[in-house]
Amino acid sequence: MSKLPEDFQSDLERSLPAIASINSSLSQSLSPHFYLPPEQRRAISDVRRTFCLFVTFDLLFISLLWIIELNTNNGIEKNLEKEVLQYEFSTSFFDIFLLAVFRFCVLLLGYAVLRLKHWWAIAITTLVTSAFLIVKVIMSELLSKGALGYLLPIMSFVLAWLETWFLDFKVLTQEADEERWYLAAQAAALRPPLLYPGPSSEGQFYSPPESFAGSDNEYDDDDDVGRRAVTPQEREYVRKGKEAMEIVEQILAQEVNWKFEKSNDVGDVVYTLDMPFHGKTFILKAFIQCPAEVVYQEVILQPEKMVIWNRTVAASQILQRVDDNTLVSYDVSAGAAGGVVSPRDFVNIRRIERRKDRYLSAGIAGTHHARPPLTKYVRGENGPGGFVVLKSSRNPSICTFVWILNTDLKGRLPRYLINQSLAATMFEFCSFLRKRVSEVYSGPS
Repeated sequence: MSKLPEDFQSDLERSLPAIASINSSLSQSLSPHFYLPPEQRRAISDVRRTFCLFVTFDLLFISLLWIIELNTNNGIEKNLEKEVLQYEFSTSFFDIFLLAVFRFCVLLLGYAVLRLKHWWAIAITTLVTSAFLIVKVIMSELLSKGALGYLLPIMSFVLAWLETWFLDFKVLTQEADEERWYLAAQAAALRPPLLYPGPSSEGQFYSPPESFAGSDNEYDDDDDVGRRAVTPQEREYVRKGKEAMEIVEQILAQEVNWKFEKSNDVGDVVYTLDMPFHGKTFILKAFIQCPAEVVYQEVILQPEKMVIWNRTVAASQILQRVDDNTLVSYDVSAGAAGGVVSPRDFVNIRRIERRKDRYLSAGIAGTHHARPPLTKYVRGENGPGGFVVLKSSRNPSICTFVWILNTDLKGRLPRYLINQSLAATMFEFCSFLRKRVSEVYSGPS
């Protein structure tokens, strides 16, 4: 299939949760990228390579400024002899050049050759650079030499701290995230299924039985086929799942009342709708160039594998399958924005249904004894929402994807800031989804 244009937006919104839906059988194989041999996985990452290039730029830039300073007044040879052979701390720039060489050697040795995953090497170079330059500026006479007397120490100071920021907030953070995604992908492939055995359909994945509006509760039916809720707690889960599904259907039925919020270059549109007792709800509507079944499999039936292609999700796990349509899931959103927004975890009660013209996954926040609140995560709370995949009656190779999002991230984040960022988060998720679809669906032959 032809790829659509993609619009990747990343800032604070990257950290906001793309709500994972429900899990299924783990029988499909993972992408070959996650089975690379160890020697290939130890290769230097792209972000670390960029860091090494920046360190090289630091040395070359400081060297260029020093050469410019040497090429004034008496010429390079006499100035070089004066600053190197007749070195004086108060008048020479040679030590600032040696400081750049020191940073270059230590950082490339540590992060390119030894491939350290700790900040101690950059801490040493930045500390030495900062202390030396402060003493140099206070005790030297360089500031009387004009513009270069200011420029060389300032640029050396700024570059050293830029390297620290780049390593701490980009290199180490991104590599840790990639390692976590790799381990999560391996766990998703090797972990035994947590679901009860159930009927299979549409290939090798579990799929709930087809439901119709107004159908009776599963456990009220006289038919003994399939798994049904049996305990009071399970019945409560089913009740909440049905309530969430009813609200999702009400939101879909009120499309004329959706308020336009934002759109992107691809044609995706985000709307909002104020729901009584639940507040502002965000609704993404997008057209995806693939059959509805593809999106159904990737988004609704395989959240544990979503960590492979959706970097806003750090983990997703099924805690309990209540009946053929209802599950309890545990989802963790990835932290971002340099640690400003920490990861959030969610416990969601989810109900999935198949209709003749659509696939639905509705969810709402709940609790489960297997996942009590943890100190390392802020426990978020999702209002009624979910995913809807609408089939096209005219073209089976196109479907409409609707994401209904009502979430409270808790913590100390201002609500207005979250609301401003949610639209960009939803666009980013849709970009990841299109990229994933392009990898797994080749289109009609």
